[in-house]
Amino acid sequence: MSFGTSLLEGIALTQMTLAQAVMILISLILMYLAVAKGFEPLLLIPISFGMMISNVPIAGLSIYDEGGLMYYIYQGVRTVVYPPMIFLGIGIMTDFGPLIANPKSALIGFGSQIGIFTALGAALLLGLIPGFEGFSIHEAASIGIIGGADGPTAIFVTSRFAPELLSTIAIAAYSYMALVPIIQPPIMKLLTTKKERIIVMPEPKKVTQRQKIIFPIVVTLVILLLLPAAGTLVAMLMLGNLIRESGVVDRYVRTFSNDVLNVLTLLIGLAIGASATAERFLTAKTILIVVLGLFAFSCGTVGGILVAKLLCKLTNGKVNPLIGNSGVSAMPMSARTSQKMGQLYNPENHLLMHAMGPLVAGVIGSAMAAGILISWLG
Repeated sequence: MSFGTSLLEGIALTQMTLAQAVMILISLILMYLAVAKGFEPLLLIPISFGMMISNVPIAGLSIYDEGGLMYYIYQGVRTVVYPPMIFLGIGIMTDFGPLIANPKSALIGFGSQIGIFTALGAALLLGLIPGFEGFSIHEAASIGIIGGADGPTAIFVTSRFAPELLSTIAIAAYSYMALVPIIQPPIMKLLTTKKERIIVMPEPKKVTQRQKIIFPIVVTLVILLLLPAAGTLVAMLMLGNLIRESGVVDRYVRTFSNDVLNVLTLLIGLAIGASATAERFLTAKTILIVVLGLFAFSCGTVGGILVAKLLCKLTNGKVNPLIGNSGVSAMPMSARTSQKMGQLYNPENHLLMHAMGPLVAGVIGSAMAAGILISWLG
């Protein structure tokens, strides 16, 4: 082999395929949305960067290049270590007070999980299309979990059921979380009346510190006893919240809510992005998964709003249905969207804290839905 030939083979550009170039272009678009538009930059920057470097040939920076950097970073996803640790950080950062003050708001969060099971059924029905091999029950369950709008839960389920779809499902889940301000408002406006949108909700009840400490302990025991398959995620979420509310371990609170959670987010984003190589991502199944993910997310939003409308009727107009979108656990974007929509139609409306109840319930609900699927499918 001549020196010139050897030199050319060592240049990645000479070996790049059109599919890899397309994936790099997609990564740059995602990077633009993160940097220029502010769409979940903490997630989209590492995801898009990981996608970009993994599609440069002979660089050895995809998760499939054994012995490379991304291969080892990915092991935290493969062994399902990162998602529960992220739940621990979320628990430390989350105030469960609005949910404790208004327990009926949990119905909104649980109602939003209908998106998961609706999309699961839709994925299975696609198998009836002539000439399409369809999705297996495990793949359909992984696709459906996108409807919970909870990235760590989507990773937790997919890494067990359909690891070959992990990059597509994780990117879809996190992308839809980032696009909450675009996807949800039209649905919220379509399903609510002007009269409902201007409802001013009463100030939440006061919650004692004792209630806040007892809540995560009770929830953990109940979930572990009744639905142990959801125990990993729920236990870590509630441990984080107990650490927050105990008031005696501030060092844990400072460390996990900042440094550790940020590092975990960076690692999981890089791992997901580095799994999105051209040969695995640019397929017909990918397009269907993205469409089904949007369907799942939209159905989850619809389910939450419909439950909120029902509560509005049952409470004689004390619940503003605009908080129904927060039943999907896109934290904190969905609650901010509730607040923004409420302010748009009534400047006196302050829905943020009211929306946090369904949002927290949605996080718990998506973990429970994951547990149900794992128990059902093994």
